[in-house]
Formats: sequence, structure tokens, C-alpha cells
Amino acid sequence: MFVIIGYVVALGCIFGAYIIHGGNMAVIIHAIPTEMMAIGGGAIGAFIVNNQPKTLKAVLHNLGPLFKGSKYTKARYMEMMAMLYEILQKVRKEGLMSIEKDVEDPHNSALFKKYPTVGSDHHVIEFVTDYLRMMVSGNLNAHEIETLMDNEIDTHHHEEHQAVAAVARLAGALPAFGIVAAVLGVVNTMGSVGQPPAVLGGMIGSALVGTFLGILLAYGVVEPLGGLMEQKQDEATKELQVVKTVLLASMQGYAPQVAIEFGRKVLYSTEKPSFAELEAHVKGKK
Repeated sequence: MFVIIGYVVALGCIFGAYIIHGGNMAVIIHAIPTEMMAIGGGAIGAFIVNNQPKTLKAVLHNLGPLFKGSKYTKARYMEMMAMLYEILQKVRKEGLMSIEKDVEDPHNSALFKKYPTVGSDHHVIEFVTDYLRMMVSGNLNAHEIETLMDNEIDTHHHEEHQAVAAVARLAGALPAFGIVAAVLGVVNTMGSVGQPPAVLGGMIGSALVGTFLGILLAYGVVEPLGGLMEQKQDEATKELQVVKTVLLASMQGYAPQVAIEFGRKVLYSTEKPSFAELEAHVKGKK
């Protein structure tokens, strides 16, 4: 929603200022189809050449969520904390083997079904169950698991960042393709020097539209999307860091109440519940 509002404000102010200064929108509208063919087609072609298929898929996959609000809310984090608390409390009372069936088949686990928001997130549940499985096996100590968690989170972050980097490269290329379109327009104008001044003026104006569109698309459309994509991916990484902190605290012998407090401390201030809020929520879920 805010993406659309931002685009409306940006484009409205830019074109509004142009019209107020006496600009003729007909010149821009007339030039847009051919200029967009040169700029958009060239940029998309270069984008395809510059990225592997998996990166192209990642970019397309990440575009949709940009136009929605963040799913990483305080309510989601509180639900995740409650889920981790119940798991750790069950381990504390009944032993590690008591969660073996939940870990092996989380989609049919009554425990995970109690938390539909987090439980339906494949990546989070896979991360949680993988390390719970290692805890059940008992073959790795906390330091070894911490190193493994760090490596997996880093891999996840770098993998997701490829889409952000691809969008940033696309934004960087658009002004250059705008110049290419403008140069082609100038070449076309120079080949028509025998035309009346009014015609030549229109051709020069159309050529300059190419430079304008390249810069506008880069800094007004594509680059802001890349920045937003990066922020959303940082939020996904933060969720994994919270899970890591809670599980490691538990492995080091801290009680479930203390372990989830460790996790709460890792959260961003905008989504962090107070100690009392989290405690009341966790007790309410029991």
C-alpha cells in the first residue's frame, strides 16, 4: 500500500511541477512508447544476461511481498516465542525424546498446529526442527551448533541478497540506457536537419525524454524497490537469529522463561514486546 502511495506522491510532484512550469505533457506522452522500448527492452535484456536463472526467480518471487505490509509483526514474534517456550518446557519436563515425533513430522504435530502463523512458515519450521533434531541426537555441543547456525544464517542472507544486488544493478543501468535512447534520438534529429524548426524541436524534445525516463525509472521506481526488498530480507534474517538465540540459551542450561527472554532482547525495538506482555502471552498459550 505504501509503495503505491510513494509512487503516486513522487510521480505526482514531478509531473505536477513540470505542468506548473508550462510543460507540454503531449511531448512526453508521444515519446514514451519508443523511449520505453529502448530503455526498458535494453535494461531487461541486460538484466537477463547479468543474472543466473535462480536469481531471476528470486527477484520475481520477492516482488509480490513488496506491495504488502511486513509479516514480521510483534504478534508474530510473540507467537513464535510462545511456540519455542512450549517446546522447551516439554523438553524440560519430559525429556528430549518427547519432541521426536513433533520434530520428524511438524506439519501433523499438534504442538506446531497451535501456532498457525509461524507453523505455516516452511523456512522457520525447518530451521527450528533441524536444530531440535540435533539436540535430540545429542552428538553436538552448543558451540558447534552455534557455528553451524551462523553459517546457515549467513548462507540464507547471502542467497537472499543476490536478488537485492540484481535490482540495484538494474537501477544503476537504467540512466545509461536513458542516455543511449537520447543519443539515438539526437542521431535521428541530425539526420533530419532539413526539417522545419518546429519539427526538429519536437525531435530533440523526444530525445531528451529518454534521459529523463532513464533517471526517473532508476531513482524513482527501481532503486526504492531494491531498498525495500533489502529491509524485508533483513527482517527474515532477524527471525532466524531470534530462534538461534533461544535454542542456544536452552542448550546452555537456561530455563525456558530465561531462554525466550534472551530471544526477546534480540528483536528490533519496533517489534519487541515488553517483558510483561511476553510473559502474559506465553502463559495464556499454555
